[in-house]
Amino acid sequence: MSTMVNKYDALKSNDDSGEEEGGNRDSKETEKPLPPVEVKCGEHRLQYTYCIWFSRRAPGKQATTQNYDQNLRLLGRFASVEQFWGYYSRLVRPVDLTSHSDIHIFKDGIKPMWEDVANKNGGKWIVRLRKGLASRCWENMILAMLGEQFMVGDEICGAVISVRFQEDIISIWNRTAQDTVTTGRIRDTLKRVLNLPPNTVMEYKTHNDSLKQCSSQPSNAN
Repeated sequence: MSTMVNKYDALKSNDDSGEEEGGNRDSKETEKPLPPVEVKCGEHRLQYTYCIWFSRRAPGKQATTQNYDQNLRLLGRFASVEQFWGYYSRLVRPVDLTSHSDIHIFKDGIKPMWEDVANKNGGKWIVRLRKGLASRCWENMILAMLGEQFMVGDEICGAVISVRFQEDIISIWNRTAQDTVTTGRIRDTLKRVLNLPPNTVMEYKTHNDSLKQCSSQPSNAN
């Protein structure tokens, strides 16, 4: 029986598949080093291995480091083009996800948390989208990431789609917030792959600023 039983799990149910290696794992278990992902003969290996994570919090509940960590679920890992499409074809599309749901695709070994050692000195480019645009933009962004289109070496950590009530937010995370040449290249590439109008507002936010903002929010913050 599949461990993915509803859309809150972000993966569509598929009884014929036994490949969910992380579907029921909580985040504590994933702190241990995981074995390498096997790439079968004939598959097209990606430059990095990636993890797909899912999280959801109740509206009105303050996001803290502890409850955020507890809400993270590892859905699977992939290291080839074929493995990616195997998961992606079963991921629930952003338009069908409930508000306050997030899907994260990050390099193996990097947790989608500000405090992770790979993220703590970095930041993210944020693009806010009106409803109806997220699925296409999300797909274009992660394909650009997996295809190494950003051309910034090891700087990219991962990508996030955040489904909210009035808008959807996509973001791409990098390691070094102070490297303005790299962050500028990421911004320009993101504009190109998303085909954004010239007047589109993009925001770069350091993870340190996000931590400060989170710690200063009242307990009933959304």
